[in-house]
Order: sequence, then C-alpha cells, then structure tokens
Amino acid sequence: MGDDTHISHDISAQDAKGDGPPLGAGGPDAGDQIECSSIPNGESGSAATTRLYKKRWAIVFLFSSYSLSNAYQWIQYGIISNIMMKFYNVDAVAVDWLSMVYMLTYIPFIFPVTWLLDKKGLRVTALLANALNCAGTWIKVASAQPDLFLVTVLGQFASSLAEVFILGMPSRLASVWFGADEVSTACSIGVLGNQLGGVEVGSYPQCG
Repeated sequence: MGDDTHISHDISAQDAKGDGPPLGAGGPDAGDQIECSSIPNGESGSAATTRLYKKRWAIVFLFSSYSLSNAYQWIQYGIISNIMMKFYNVDAVAVDWLSMVYMLTYIPFIFPVTWLLDKKGLRVTALLANALNCAGTWIKVASAQPDLFLVTVLGQFASSLAEVFILGMPSRLASVWFGADEVSTACSIGVLGNQLGGVEVGSYPQCG
C-alpha cells in the first residue's frame, strides 16, 4: 500500500511540473497514446506505469537538434582564430577564451541548474536553454564590428550558459518520456546531437 501511494505521489508531482505527457485519458493528446510500459518497483511486485506517446521520438530528436546548435557554437571561433585576431585586433589567448568559457561556465552553474530541473521540470528548463541559446546567437550576430569584441564574449557566455541546461537534460528526458526498454536509446540520441555539433564545426577547413 505504501509503495502504491509513493508511486501516485511521484506521478502527481511529475504532472505538476510539466515534465512529461498528460496522463488524463481524455486529454487533447490522448490520440497519441499508443502503449504503456511497466517499471518494476522494488520487491513489492507492483509497477509504475509510464504511458508512451508517438511524439516522444519527435521530442528527443528536437532536443538533439538544439543541442547540436549549441555545441556548434562552442569552437566556432577557434577554427577561424586568425581572422578573429585581425578583425577584432585581439591576441590568440582572447580568442581561445571564447571556447574556454563553455568549460568555466559549467562548473559554478551546474548545481543551480540541476536544482531548477528537479524543481521546475523539463518544460521550464528546455525553454530557458533555448532562450539563452537563441539570445547568445543573436548577440554574436550583432557584435560583428571590430570594436565589439566584448559583446561577442557576452554572446558566447549566454550560449555557454545554455549548454549547462542542455547537458543535464538527456537522462531526465529519456526517463520521463520513454519506457524502460527505450531509456538507453533515447538518452544516446539526446547526447548524440551535442557530439555531432562539435564534429560538424571541427570538420570545416581551417582558414590559413
């Protein structure tokens, strides 16, 4: 009885945070519901049921795509460092910091971001990640003037902050939207986008 109550509370809390698909059978997304997956709950023999929806694959590929777009921005300036140095009249170290900021931002912000993910759920976290990623991109577009290198740094910082949100989401997304036998596949797809972004920008020919 205690286990069933605990499961019920978990599902209610998940719904309240907007993490996963709506559980009401009569909701607007009821037509998308195609199957259920039961996850064993300890030794009690009872199981928590995850309702699966067709759009779960679209969700994970959508996440993977904006993870790719964020990773692409990580070393986008590194492959044209000589052009950046001439255009902004800065040294190589300054250009290198545009990629290093991704690493440094992760260290202090990962803890508050994971707290936010636990408290507010996937929806809020994903919206913030995309907003920061979009803002960082447009700030860097607006900084394409020789005297606006610091604006470029600001835009890169915004993109690096978006990365902190994005890197914490694949496992949570997989566990909320997918069944027990699909979690590993979904998590791998989510991580794949980030890896492809780095490979894509690194595959471009470097300017001499």
